[in-house]
This record gives sequence, C-alpha cells and structure tokens, in this order.
Amino acid sequence: MKHLEMKKWQEKSKIATCNIWLRFDQSYSEHISGCTPSMKIVVLGATGQTGQYLVNQALQQGHTVTAVARNPGKLSVHHDNLKVVEADIFSEDSLKPHFSGQDVVMSCLGFPPSFFSPVTGYSRSMNSVVGAMREARVNRIITMTSWYTEPNSGVQSPYLIRFLLLPMIRSVLTNMHEMEQFLQKTEDINWTVVRPPGLKNLPASAQEFLTHEGYFVPDGSGSAAGRGDVARFMLSLLNTNAWVKKGVAIITK
Repeated sequence: MKHLEMKKWQEKSKIATCNIWLRFDQSYSEHISGCTPSMKIVVLGATGQTGQYLVNQALQQGHTVTAVARNPGKLSVHHDNLKVVEADIFSEDSLKPHFSGQDVVMSCLGFPPSFFSPVTGYSRSMNSVVGAMREARVNRIITMTSWYTEPNSGVQSPYLIRFLLLPMIRSVLTNMHEMEQFLQKTEDINWTVVRPPGLKNLPASAQEFLTHEGYFVPDGSGSAAGRGDVARFMLSLLNTNAWVKKGVAIITK
C-alpha cells in the first residue's frame, strides 16, 4: 500500500515538474522573441523591398503571414506559416477574403512619382483596404509613408533635400499626406503611420530608434534608414499601443 502511494506521489511530482519546465520554456521563448504573441498578419506590398524584409522578420518572430501581391511569383520566400495570395489592392471585394480572421494589416505599398498627373495609389488603395477591413472586422493597420508628407514640414530641411529632392517626389508626398488625412478621419480603425526618411536597401540592425510624433525627427542627423530597420520598427508596434492613431517619424541613432 505504501509502495503504491509512493509511486503515485512520484508520478504527480513528475507531472508538476514537467509543467514547471513547460511554463519556463514558454516564458523563455516569449522573452527571446520579444514577448510578442504569435499574430495573423496581412502584408500588402509584400514583394517590394521593404515588404520582403517585413515578411521575413514576421516569420522569424513566429507570426503567420498572408502576403498579398499583384504578382505572387515575385516572392521567393517559402515557409509553413506563409500564404501568398494574389489580389487587387484597389478592390475591396478582392481584399476582403484575405483579411478575414486576421489580427492586423501591415502595408509597405509604394507608388512611383509622376510629373504629368497626380499620384493617387496611396489614397485609392487605402480606401479599399479600410473598406475590406471593416467588412472582415479587422481594426488594426500599420502603414508607412515618409518624412515631409505635410507640405510645409520641409522648410527647415537641408538645402539639397528642400530644393532638389522634395520637388522631385512632391506628387508622391502629396498623395501620402492625403492617405494620412483619410486615416485620421476614421473612428473605427486603429491606425499607425510610420514615417521613415529616405530608404536604403539594408537589413535590420540593432540600433535604437529616434522617434517623433510629426513629419520628421528634429534631432535626427541621418537622411536615410535601412529598409530592414523600418520593417523591424513596424513589427515592434505589435507590442504597444503607444502610437495608435498617430503618425510617427523614425530614424536610427
């Protein structure tokens, strides 16, 4: 009898010990992955340079990614947690099925400047995206634009940027600003606009970010950020509500 009681006690001890180690392993895994629970993420512009960094980093962090692309064949990544789909970013009906059941939409969409006609891709696509989000009951979106989207925000920028670069890309910045204003008027969408400066095709670093709620970082000395770092910052927003319904300009230190 005593032998049976002792055996039962040993079995219970083993189970308790296993549960403790399982909890420890889970806590440690969450710690080394940045304490971010796994999420279901839709990435727009997934085949672009920044979008590819975002997809790869999201998968590395354990998220499940649906990559929306006009040409899915351009995305060479293969992963068990990655689903690549084709959709029209200007069509609410085309996007809605891919938004169903998702936690957040992340957009790295970009459109080239135009000298002969207005750029409309940012505002048109966001109108469709928000409509599809409402239909699919997804209320969180993180998107990227740029420094200096507000027309008067570049008056104190360096000479070459103010008089050479900004006029060249003003058509893009204008439509980015129109998209930002559209998001500001939404009451049911928890949006964040990430505003990096110029972009370099560099992987993520371990550098800290300087941030500013505005159209540029006043004490940011750099004129460009690595695309991998922009993706890293966008994914970090999954951990916090600090920048919900705000636009945040960023630069690495």
